[in-house]
Amino acid sequence: MSKRYLLFYKPYDVLTQFTDEKHTGAMRRTLKDYISVPGVYPVGRLDRDSEGLLLLTNDGALQHRLSDPRFHHPKTYWAQVERIPTEADLEPLRQGVVIKHQRTQQRTRPAIATLLTHEPDLPPRDPPIRYRKTVPTAWLELILTEGRNRQVRKMTAAIGFPTLRLVRWAMGSLTLENLQPGEWRELTPAEVKSLKRWRSPHQARLH
Repeated sequence: MSKRYLLFYKPYDVLTQFTDEKHTGAMRRTLKDYISVPGVYPVGRLDRDSEGLLLLTNDGALQHRLSDPRFHHPKTYWAQVERIPTEADLEPLRQGVVIKHQRTQQRTRPAIATLLTHEPDLPPRDPPIRYRKTVPTAWLELILTEGRNRQVRKMTAAIGFPTLRLVRWAMGSLTLENLQPGEWRELTPAEVKSLKRWRSPHQARLH
């Protein structure tokens, strides 16, 4: 079987799996509603209420390696938050904040946190977020080198700015450019080669 490498723009309210294992009556959308390529599986996860870039492949070795928390490959998120943070508000994110993870308190790795001066050019979310007329919103760009459960939301909440909308725009040099929600494309040979060059810090020290 030939290796396949897909880049998918996951829409809001779509499960990062091909079957709804906890189906309780109401139909929930899954990857099967958008991708008919057999044998591919997602690399990592993206929450149902988050949008954005998801990699899928049938290359088990690469999937395992990229999902390993030792690999510090950067992921870029755009988060729309309530209220407008200052540089001082963002500084804890750059140092690492304590969040709850699997019943324990853990400190995140330092993130690159930037207040965007303009709203990102993104397709509207369906359904749209719920605005509060008296509360302004802002967009942050967060670059993380880890991926714990609901991490971005927990991080912005920890500094007092709840996330209203979350989009994963990039993984390394891969971005959602030229894709719309629900669309996918094959990675180019150059992109696949770049993915396979990602190493853990330990591996990097050995070369």
